Parts: sequence; C-alpha cells; structure tokens
Amino acid sequence: MNTVLLVDDDRDLVDLLSFALRRAGFETIPAFDIAMARRALSEQHPDIAVFDVNLGRESGFDLLKEVRVPYQLPIIMLTARDTESDKVRGLELGADDYLTKPFSHRELIARINTRLRRAGSGVPPMPAVASLIEFGPIVLDVAHHQVSKDGQPVALTLTEFRFLKFLLSNADHVVPSADIAREVWGHEDPGVTDVVRVTLHRLRRKIEDDPAHPRLLNTVPGVGVLLRLPQPP
Repeated sequence: MNTVLLVDDDRDLVDLLSFALRRAGFETIPAFDIAMARRALSEQHPDIAVFDVNLGRESGFDLLKEVRVPYQLPIIMLTARDTESDKVRGLELGADDYLTKPFSHRELIARINTRLRRAGSGVPPMPAVASLIEFGPIVLDVAHHQVSKDGQPVALTLTEFRFLKFLLSNADHVVPSADIAREVWGHEDPGVTDVVRVTLHRLRRKIEDDPAHPRLLNTVPGVGVLLRLPQPP
C-alpha cells in the first residue's frame, strides 16, 4: 500500500483528500506546515508527496526547494492560481507535476497513480531496452537509475531520468511533445506543454555544457525535442 504525504494548511481539504485517497487504497500522512512535512519525510518515508503552494505564512516552494534533492520521491504541487509563473517556478524547483485548484479528487488520484507508476513504485517499471544506454558523452544506467556525462555523475529527479531515457531511446529522431507528455506524465491536458518545456530546461542545465546554447537537447519549434550529437564543424 503506497503512502501519500499531503501538505496543506487547509485542514478540511486535507481531511477530504485523505478520505478519498484511503478509499482508493492509499495510506495518507497529513501535514499542515513545513515542520510537520519535514518530520513526515524523515520519519515515515512516504512514496509520494502533494504540496500546496500556499502554506499560510510559509511557501510550498520553499519546502520543495529544501526537500527535492535529499528525497527522491515524486512531488505534485497544488496551486490556487492558474498562472504560468506559479507552474514554471514549481517545475523549475523540481516538481514532477501540478494541479490547479479547484480539482476533483479523482483527478488527483489519477495523477498520483501515474506518478507512482512512472517512478516504478508498486508496479512493474517500463521495460528497458538495455541496461546501459550510451549516447556520446551520456551514459544512462537503467538498472541502477544513474546518469553520467563524461564520466561524472549527473543527479536527476525521477521525472528528469524518465524524460532523458525516453529521448535516448529515440535519439536522432524528433520526439513530438505529445508523445513525451504521454510517456513521462501520462496525460496531455493543456498545461502539460509547460511541464515538458520546463523539464527540458532543467535537463539542459544538468546535461549541456552551455544550457543557453544547447547542442544535445534541441527544440524543434511546434513539433517536439530532438536529441542528437553536435555536428562537426
């Protein structure tokens, strides 16, 4: 049974979501502020977390920034403002997905199931075409969930790893954004275009020598993403 950490200062909403999640077969851990969330993460080790952006006097962005690296679990952000700035900020800080309030509990459960499935928690992972995928300076170790570039380790989130793996499996071919959305996030709602774009930006910061002038991860406007080795001069 997977455990969901719910972080929101709205206790009524947490109670409602906890009830819906328990009926769907999940265990839940409620947290109403950052201190409670920290304790839950360190002591109870949830499988996935759902953070609200607004935590009273605190910010879910601050919590996300603090826990993204030490805790490699999927994180979904909740925001009451359907604005691109909130989405982009959360995604740039490492959120794996987001939902805008108001939302249905069925939609949240669907997103949670998708994120757990793509993280390989409690369900069979996507079949690997090879244990090691090598492409130029990049080596992706499927079995150990590790990535290196020029022999140096590269720390990726679960979503970044899956994104890169999908691109490597389709290297030298333009991968449509819709295909990336289906494979990595499992949905194609209108906002997923922002998710793909910002996650690609995060990957460039970790993979490219000069993220402002990418040579490996190329955008094909209006189509998708092309992973290819730099062409010789």
